[in-house]
Amino acid sequence: MATSCHSTSIMWFFKDRGFDDRGIREMFHKCKRLEDVEREKASENWEYLKSIGIQERKLPALVGKCPKILTLDLHDKLIPVVQCLVTLETKPKEVASAIVKFPQILLHSVEEKLCPLLAFFEALGAPEKLLGKMILLNPRIISYSIEFKLSQIVDFLASLGLSKDGMVGKVLVKHPFIMGYSVDKRLRPTSEFFKSLGLTETHLQRLAINFPEVLCRDANKTLRPNVTYLESCGFNSSQIAALVAGYPPVLIKSVSNSLGPRINFLAQVMGRQISEIADYPDFFRHGLKKRLESRQKLLKQKHIHCSLSEMLNCNQKKFLLKFGLVDQLA
Repeated sequence: MATSCHSTSIMWFFKDRGFDDRGIREMFHKCKRLEDVEREKASENWEYLKSIGIQERKLPALVGKCPKILTLDLHDKLIPVVQCLVTLETKPKEVASAIVKFPQILLHSVEEKLCPLLAFFEALGAPEKLLGKMILLNPRIISYSIEFKLSQIVDFLASLGLSKDGMVGKVLVKHPFIMGYSVDKRLRPTSEFFKSLGLTETHLQRLAINFPEVLCRDANKTLRPNVTYLESCGFNSSQIAALVAGYPPVLIKSVSNSLGPRINFLAQVMGRQISEIADYPDFFRHGLKKRLESRQKLLKQKHIHCSLSEMLNCNQKKFLLKFGLVDQLA
């Protein structure tokens, strides 16, 4: 009888907060302990989550993903975990944002999970002041096994020639989401794809350090179509290798919104050969309107011809001084 009363009470708790019957059933299926939770306890936890900066409109989705949060003891579990996470915060509301992204972070033990995790990253040379930012940016990390998941990622990066006492830690801090990918299903096949294009181990090391997000992309779905497009533009295999080694994001840029418009501008408006891009892959880094179009217009007015590197590889003030365009200085 008491259990039935609890169930009815918690049902009305959810109804009052806009949950529908289907959503309530799914939460009860996810968390059997929910049936025994008193309405007052659930309300306390709900209000506490609001008090730490989580917007009320986001709470139903958060609790729907992880209803067990409402069963946690407020003073013995919920508050201590949040207080520990706050010590990792570098900006206001980072903890609230992390909890919204991955509410299960509140279920993990500070002593058994978070402390060993921080020690693991510190041993890899990850800068201490960035550890909190990394975990709060990708809070799912706290659910990964050090032995079976994270150590594999570390070993893979070390296999590229990165040192475990410094560079690996910096890569993980730069792009924490790399830790969510499978070495065998994603990271290794992608690295092999880059090797097939002609990238050396040194190139792969630079790629991992400077653009780890590129290493996480699917070779067949994302990278290969861009290679095919570059081939269709007339780049040969050695030029593509130079392009990718010099500026790896060329393989994750949108063909229609980024690569195509820039290549067309270079050929049709600037009247240059595409081979010039292979000599200066950072061409694709620069904004079309803000940098390429505006500087091309100024150079054309003065009948100045220069390499892409001379044109683009400097800030606006240096560009104007370099080509005697001081009248354009504001």
